[in-house]
Amino acid sequence: MKKSLIIVESPTKSRTISRFLGSNFVVESSYGHVRDLPRSKLGVDVENNFEPQYLIPRKAAPNVKKLKAAAQTAEKIILATDEDREGEAIAWHLISALGLEDKPGDKIERIVFHEITKKAIEEALKKPRDLDMKLVDAQQARRILDRLVGYKLSPFLWKKIYRGLSAGRVQSVAVRLIVEREREIQEFKPEEYWTISALLKKNKDEFIAGLAKIGGEALDKFAIKNSREAGEIVKNLEDAEWTVENVEKRAVSKNPSPPFTTSTLQQEAFRRLGFSAKQTMMLAQQLYEGMELGEGPVGLITYMRTDSVNLSEESLKEASGFLKKEVGEKYALPSPRRFKTKSKGAQEAHEAIRPTDPWRTPESVKTFLDRRQYRLYELIWQRFIATQMPQAIFDSTAVEIAVTSNQLPVTKYTFRATGQTLKFDGFLKIYPTKFAELELPDLTPQEKLELKELKPEQHFTEPPPRYNEASLVKTLEKYGIGRPSTYAPTISTIQDRGYVERYERRYLRPAEIGFVVNDMLVEHFPEIVDIQFTAKMEEELDEIAEGKRPWQPVIREFYEPFAKHLEQKYEEVEKHAVTETTDEICEKCGKPMVIKLGRFGKFLACSGFPECKNAKPIKTAPETIDMKCPKCVEGDIVIRRTRRGRMFFGCSRYPECDFASWTDPRKEKTEK
Repeated sequence: MKKSLIIVESPTKSRTISRFLGSNFVVESSYGHVRDLPRSKLGVDVENNFEPQYLIPRKAAPNVKKLKAAAQTAEKIILATDEDREGEAIAWHLISALGLEDKPGDKIERIVFHEITKKAIEEALKKPRDLDMKLVDAQQARRILDRLVGYKLSPFLWKKIYRGLSAGRVQSVAVRLIVEREREIQEFKPEEYWTISALLKKNKDEFIAGLAKIGGEALDKFAIKNSREAGEIVKNLEDAEWTVENVEKRAVSKNPSPPFTTSTLQQEAFRRLGFSAKQTMMLAQQLYEGMELGEGPVGLITYMRTDSVNLSEESLKEASGFLKKEVGEKYALPSPRRFKTKSKGAQEAHEAIRPTDPWRTPESVKTFLDRRQYRLYELIWQRFIATQMPQAIFDSTAVEIAVTSNQLPVTKYTFRATGQTLKFDGFLKIYPTKFAELELPDLTPQEKLELKELKPEQHFTEPPPRYNEASLVKTLEKYGIGRPSTYAPTISTIQDRGYVERYERRYLRPAEIGFVVNDMLVEHFPEIVDIQFTAKMEEELDEIAEGKRPWQPVIREFYEPFAKHLEQKYEEVEKHAVTETTDEICEKCGKPMVIKLGRFGKFLACSGFPECKNAKPIKTAPETIDMKCPKCVEGDIVIRRTRRGRMFFGCSRYPECDFASWTDPRKEKTEK
């Protein structure tokens, strides 16, 4: 008896789906893409309407041969790749790679599903659809556009700076954001300002209030500019009378956040768990494709590449039932809370990232997951359940205190104190977030208070913070640069290329070559690294996916002026000087050593290259942290970096002492 052949992208996904189907089905994996543009050449015929020249990669050929044989004997071929543009393109490439173009329409089916569960697979099999060529064209357009930028612009950088560099449509914009933020930090000049707080007392209760108004006018942040001004105010208030002027009490509600999209999951996993975007997506993929829970592999979460916050009616019903039975009636909503996606180009038909079964609590699957898988699943489960829970309610109190005296140069000074206490935890019971509780004494208007202490405090404005992975993803999404599937690979690429390095293990800052490449692109190819231009390209790709525009004209509108401009720049732009002279002499040939700029930063090289290939790192005194080595006690702890730029702590006596740690020894000492 002939069987139906189902083809998915990954072997894990195939094993999970196989568990739900009977003996009439065979499930195989394509192991990702089965066709792609060649690596050794452009692979796009720019003279023939940008026709792509696809081939089957060598590593994919044996599996394609196996799938081809299985397809020949199958009663039906069911393409079950992911529901996004990339998945649609893989299904289209499979038809060509397996020679299925001439097969009758009833022999080839396309199914999609948002989660890998028995019910979802069975429902998908009942509702096959045609291949969506609009999504395929959008994916092809993105692939070809990125290939044209990368394969045309990278050789320009090789010629004008040095070989091995690369440019990318989205990665170059990400580097520009990081470079511009770093320059903001370098150019920042701190501004001094002062605040004044008062420690006040009512009976035995003490609380703190801050100066908020002078003469009825609200103070801005920089109203008190220096110690002299602060000192004058403190002196004026020494013998004043402190009276409660106004007390405002009200209930403040806090709503739960929407369920996760790809972007918000990456941001929150970074903040709460310390996971990189790449790590988060790898773990989410594992949870989606299926985890072994004792009864066979089970998909624990829905599809993890999405920009929608939509939730299915069934999931809302299941969440409500879980809350009523397991948490309590007061923690369940009378009707479901629904969310509307605000991001451009979001696909409302898709769902947010959520657990496939709300009743499958993190604790119930903990023994089957490793620590990182468990923590990410717990985060996704908690966030989803919290969306269907009531608001958290706080009792908020705001008190204004009038300070008056016959000696004051103005009518009065006004201090303000605020406090809040949690009245009802609501969704915070499941999805805890940080908040401060501060209970003020019971105060009434016209009540006199005792001043215990006046405290002027000096502050300085801070420069804008460096991007971390979470804030970079948020910014890329805000400007419409890239899509859910591109955030993690973009951040990985700019680090792998050496354009960006990690700083203090958390932040992203440009390496020297990142500055050089960015400056050249900004000066000579501003449209490539322009935020608005890149966002407009994403909108046009969305229009292709929606069937509003054919893909070739979109590529042509970009490529023809770009190619002409590139040819002109080859003639105009001189090679960037990447060497600096030094007084050091090469110990091998006697010629002067020069400082060159390479992928991992500056290094010393012989000026006689290529006849003399002597090269060595530039020795600089490492930064110390004022702590003796805990291992040998003699050396100092210094900050070092790996070749990739990752920071670690080591002993200054290395190699005599081999102490090294990724974590700050000062923190370890404090914790002990």
